[in-house]
Amino acid sequence: MQVSSLNEVKIYSLSAGRSLPEWLSDRKKRALQKKDVDIRRRIELIQDFEMPTVSTKIKVSRDGQYIMAVGTYKPRVRCFDTYQLSQKFERCLDSEVVTFEILSDDYSKIVFLQCGRFVEFHSQHGHYYKTRIPKFGRDFSYHYPSCDLYFVGASSEVYRLNLEQGRFLNSLQTEASESNVCDINPVHFLFAMGTAEGKVECWDPRTRNRVGLLDCALSSVTADTEIEGLPSISALKFDGALNMAVGTSTGQVLLYDLRSSNPLIVKDHHYGLPIKSIQFQHQLDLIISADSRIIKMWNKDTGKIFTSMEPEHDINDVCLYPNSGMLMTANEAPKMNIYYIPVLGPAPKWCSFLDNLTEELEENPESTVYDDYKFVTRKDLENLGLAHLIGSSLLRAYMHGFFMDIRLYHKAKMMANPFAYEEYRREKIRQKIEETRAQRVQLKKLPKVNKELALKLIEEEGEEQQFSKKRKQKNLPSLLKDDRFKVMFENPDFQVDEQSEEFRLLNPLVSKISEKRKRKLKILEELEAQGQEEEEEPEGKASDAESSESSDDEKGWVEEVRKQRKLLRQEEKLKRQERLKEDQQTLLKPQFFEIKEGEEFRSFKDSAKKQKLMKKTLEDRLKLEEKLGTLNVSDTTVGSKQATFKLKKSEQQRKQQEAEKRHRQERKTLRRSASHLKSRRGRGRLFH
Repeated sequence: MQVSSLNEVKIYSLSAGRSLPEWLSDRKKRALQKKDVDIRRRIELIQDFEMPTVSTKIKVSRDGQYIMAVGTYKPRVRCFDTYQLSQKFERCLDSEVVTFEILSDDYSKIVFLQCGRFVEFHSQHGHYYKTRIPKFGRDFSYHYPSCDLYFVGASSEVYRLNLEQGRFLNSLQTEASESNVCDINPVHFLFAMGTAEGKVECWDPRTRNRVGLLDCALSSVTADTEIEGLPSISALKFDGALNMAVGTSTGQVLLYDLRSSNPLIVKDHHYGLPIKSIQFQHQLDLIISADSRIIKMWNKDTGKIFTSMEPEHDINDVCLYPNSGMLMTANEAPKMNIYYIPVLGPAPKWCSFLDNLTEELEENPESTVYDDYKFVTRKDLENLGLAHLIGSSLLRAYMHGFFMDIRLYHKAKMMANPFAYEEYRREKIRQKIEETRAQRVQLKKLPKVNKELALKLIEEEGEEQQFSKKRKQKNLPSLLKDDRFKVMFENPDFQVDEQSEEFRLLNPLVSKISEKRKRKLKILEELEAQGQEEEEEPEGKASDAESSESSDDEKGWVEEVRKQRKLLRQEEKLKRQERLKEDQQTLLKPQFFEIKEGEEFRSFKDSAKKQKLMKKTLEDRLKLEEKLGTLNVSDTTVGSKQATFKLKKSEQQRKQQEAEKRHRQERKTLRRSASHLKSRRGRGRLFH
């Protein structure tokens, strides 16, 4: 069961949580309830209070025992018995239901208006009769004195079907092209219908004449509203003999007194969505209006918002259980929502245990969903040594941090800081002792945190009190006694760091302002002591003097700031020099690097050259390789380019090739010298 609060109004969602499948056995259901916390915490007020896909309309019988709902798919009606807290019956229909009405006190007489222009009657045993109207219907109302059904829809006529005679009567001819909704006043039985043109026509069923016309479209347009098209009437509801609420397709609700053509109040939902339902709550004089996104409860006299609800799924219909604080909705989801608002009224007698349950929850507030988790930032994870869990299922990313299980957080914290509990215990004991000491008679003493700031504030307050006593003015509240600034003098995290750069640069300005303020107080005291009257000339002189003083103060402040900046630069310079000395004193240890297989180390310059080469664009690298001769680009006959690459060889291959080349050259020289010797020997023989 989820609990939400808006404007200090508690709203209990009784249908929150997952529903268990029907085909599960009781044993498996019990096992799931033991394992899953959400299933264990849920409340199933009425068993299987849902539809297969979507629920469109929901109503309560006049005796309050039966809740009937229609939905899809397949089109069906389900009746729930509140005394048994379960489903009584289910009937499938031929087409989807637009709307329906319970004519009897229980479920024995029901009328359904369906999509295919059909009007279907059901009795206690089931289907009874089916007829058809000439045009597609959108809404209907039952006139109890004459037993007439009034149908409105995609026509200018209002069709009348008499249930006593069992035949159609003469229809009412209206000025509207189409009608969307209708209602009959429960006191004097005035029939009202809302048209597509944004008007409400009122008819007297006795004379079958129109007795009034309201232009709601014009009245709904105010200075704050932005309307794109002509608003039509989408909801209509009577309250008593004189009040009527009208909802428009642009999201406005207008409350009328039937004696006036102007609305008493216009309430805008600010969503621009058609109003689906309007209900009246008489105990607190509230109007409950709903569009597809939100349900708003507001005072019908002032228009002030009481509370609101935004369900997870779009709303189709809202039903307020009579004389109670229970609210039911039909939505674009299988499950129909049930809300209990204790402020609106007590729980119905068939679920009176809800009052005891909500009282217990208010006495012992239940932990919310996030109580089982701890929100941590990335820095917290690094401090706990859990940064390696980022990206795993143990951490759930949310905003600027992560959610983690509170048990894991406590374990990690205990391992990171085993004495954290002892420190926490000591701190709690110290706070308790301080609280007991606060009850005794205390002497004025400075706080432990920000003593200098507190002393300064006490001195300033003393001076201002003396001045206000003389002027007979009220004393201003003290910052030291103000609860909003109490933590600043108790928590060490708020200690002002006087050695920080920001403080040193701002301190001259603060000190000058305080000196200036003291001077002003002295001047005012002297003026009062002398009893001088405030005149224009002295004021002018004083202002001149103040301007000269302020210029001197500014010069002094600027000099002070420059001095502080100079000191800061000198300190930074000293720190840099110290760091350099430390670096020089540190012994450089040799570092070893591993060379990959197949590569030879030549020098660090080659790796730097490679990195520079990799940073260059493809065009630059191609030009460089073309210069080196490893790339040859030529034009072909077709007009395209042909590129020929020479693969770079490793150092070992290059040396091997050079050795082979030298070997070939040596062999050539040997062959030449041998051939030369042979030729010389041949010549010598010839001479002999």
